Amino acid sequence: MFLVDDILLAPLKGVIWIGEKLNELVEKEFSDEGRVKEKLMELQLKFELDKISEKEYNKQEAELLARLDAIRKTKEEV
Repeated sequence: MFLVDDILLAPLKGVIWIGEKLNELVEKEFSDEGRVKEKLMELQLKFELDKISEKEYNKQEAELLARLDAIRKTKEEV
């Protein structure tokens, strides 16, 4: 009976495993201080090359700085 259960649940276990791996990647991406700094530099370059408006630059910069601040606070707590 356990073999039948394993066969029937295998696709579900695979989907759960993929979901867990995706979650790990997202957490790593959002907690990587270096990546956020890279995005800030890219944003500044886009603004300097007039690819985005000042309003859009300020909005995105505020979001990235808030994320950077949250990452640093999380690291301090650990």
